Amino acid sequence: MKLLLTNDDGIAAAGLEALVRSVCQLGEVTVVAPADAHSGCSHRVTTDEPIRLEPRGPNRFAVHGTPADCVRVALHDVQPDAHWVLAGINHGGNLGADVYHSGTVAAVREAVLHGWPGVAVSHYRRRGQEFDWDRAAAWLTPLLADLLHQPWSPGTFWNINLPHLDPACAAAPAVVYCPLDSTPLPLSFRRTGELLHYNGNYHERQRVPGSDVDVCFSGRIAVTRLTLY
Repeated sequence: MKLLLTNDDGIAAAGLEALVRSVCQLGEVTVVAPADAHSGCSHRVTTDEPIRLEPRGPNRFAVHGTPADCVRVALHDVQPDAHWVLAGINHGGNLGADVYHSGTVAAVREAVLHGWPGVAVSHYRRRGQEFDWDRAAAWLTPLLADLLHQPWSPGTFWNINLPHLDPACAAAPAVVYCPLDSTPLPLSFRRTGELLHYNGNYHERQRVPGSDVDVCFSGRIAVTRLTLY
């Protein structure tokens, strides 16, 4: 199985390396990721100027463009024979309305638009706690092994959100297949003169019971099937 990996936090991101570790035994890995971070860029693509593709080692390339650019370039030029496109692990959750802002999710959506199956993976972060990327990779391996061998329905893709558990919690979190939360992010701005600063509290957002936000915030792995239309 040939796996194309990308992200929106940049090719040097620790979350991307954790994703590589989680799937290195599942198939042949090629990384095509942004040279710099593009978090929150959504589905922006570059069409009015050249895109630089920079080799960074065996089966590893940095693209001077957006996450969606990475997928477009990779599937056209670097690895058109990829079987799956995986994006992440994003440094922060992509739950509910986040999927419309996320460059990580957009990368997978771009692949699905062109006929490739994909999975977006993100890791919710609690304030004041660091990520444990080795633990995240260990959680992901069996889950991705299962998802990558399930029949794929064109026009759909998987969105995974890992919870942020206390370091003392040794047990792996339960995996819950759940719907996307349709409630918006908190809409709040702080004004300083003519400037407005967004200050909505992500951690206190609304939680529809049983939705991906509720599942992840409750300490379980949220798995949601998304559709293009």
